[in-house]
Amino acid sequence: MTTASAPAREERRSLDTLSPREIVAELDRWVVGQAAAKRAVAIALRSRIRRRRLPAAVAADITPKNILMIGPTGVGKTEIARRLAQLAGSPFIKVEASKFTEVGYVGRDVDAIVRDLVAAALDMVRREKQGEVREKAEVRVEERLLDLLLPKPRPAPGPEAPEAPEPFRATRERLRAQLRAGQLDSRSVEVDVPERTFPTFQILGSQGGEDMDVAIRDMLPGLFGGRTKRRTLPLPEAREVLRQEEESRLVDQDQVAREAVERAESTGIVFLDELDKIAGRESLHGPEVSREGVQRDLLPIVEGTAVSTKYGPVRTDHILFIAAGAFHVSKPADLIPELQGRFPIRVELQPLAEEDLVRILVEPQNALVGQYRALLGTEGVDVSFTDDSVAEMARFAARVNDTTENIGARRLATILENVLDEVSFEAGGTSGFAVTIDAAYVRRRLEPLVKSQDLSRFIL
Repeated sequence: MTTASAPAREERRSLDTLSPREIVAELDRWVVGQAAAKRAVAIALRSRIRRRRLPAAVAADITPKNILMIGPTGVGKTEIARRLAQLAGSPFIKVEASKFTEVGYVGRDVDAIVRDLVAAALDMVRREKQGEVREKAEVRVEERLLDLLLPKPRPAPGPEAPEAPEPFRATRERLRAQLRAGQLDSRSVEVDVPERTFPTFQILGSQGGEDMDVAIRDMLPGLFGGRTKRRTLPLPEAREVLRQEEESRLVDQDQVAREAVERAESTGIVFLDELDKIAGRESLHGPEVSREGVQRDLLPIVEGTAVSTKYGPVRTDHILFIAAGAFHVSKPADLIPELQGRFPIRVELQPLAEEDLVRILVEPQNALVGQYRALLGTEGVDVSFTDDSVAEMARFAARVNDTTENIGARRLATILENVLDEVSFEAGGTSGFAVTIDAAYVRRRLEPLVKSQDLSRFIL
């Protein structure tokens, strides 16, 4: 049986055979250009594979070479890091440095980064384990559904309970065949559904809100968890409820937690965005007073420390940190020297030219033009784009980026929405239709907006 997690496991197995050049080729399927950044993350990923081949005593002293990406918004910084984590099968989180505050101030503390990474690892490992037991869980679910649809006859009083009579077994097998064929999906059954309600209240203090939530749940597990409510559900919904219950029973949650912590420690990737927002030395007024404090709080996390979580202490020594920022106002040298030294690999990402925008529209595996064609195709609308229409949309995007705020490739989604606005509105009728988007159509839709500086600023 092919489980949901099999492709991810297959990717991780084949990763050992990928050279940095091949890793870059994989990233090229999703991100256009930015060869220097792809090269840096490919080497960092390959170094992890090399480290795993070393004796434990040697490997313990080899730490990741953290990366600082410098470049404007919308050029692919986040996407490179996210696709790298998917390729490696690594737990991945994206956090914004500007969301954290110095210890003693109201807001999230930097330890939440590690707790969020462990949560991502936990979710990843749990999905994999559930995929491994899914076949066994489905067998159990089928038996439970049959018990609900056709309860077993009560045994006659006596020292030995007789086997189920032959007519009952025959009826049960007929129901089994109908259940597998989907012929009973219109039936409803009563099942016990876990209650997911949890009382909410706020406690102000130095501890983060997520820590309070964890602590209360751990101290009073019987008060808020484990309660169920009997509900009548359509059979497909009941099947899903029972499947989740059986998978949870079959999976060892303690083992999941152990593997999640180990995976977060050894293969976790943290994308630390907006690092430039906390760069700069101490100011004596305003909300920037804790900038340097946040940097100093980040320092031990990046260089390696133990962070307490509900699953035990988590070491950060071998977590790969990829930081990013535009650094328009500040510069990397404005970071405190200790933090600068923890990001030895620095790469500059280039602003996107018009030809890059053309490629982004059509080349990546998740290209925007393909996404919109697939979306409208569900309504029976066949949309085709000529080559000159793609070039025209890229030209408008580059033009608006130059004259207003440059938001890189993110501008393309806005452009496409405006180009396809009329088509999207007409779709969904009783019959489908075909439409060809050419350069003249693009100009007709966008030229009035771009001519008006006010409209282009607020609409495009």
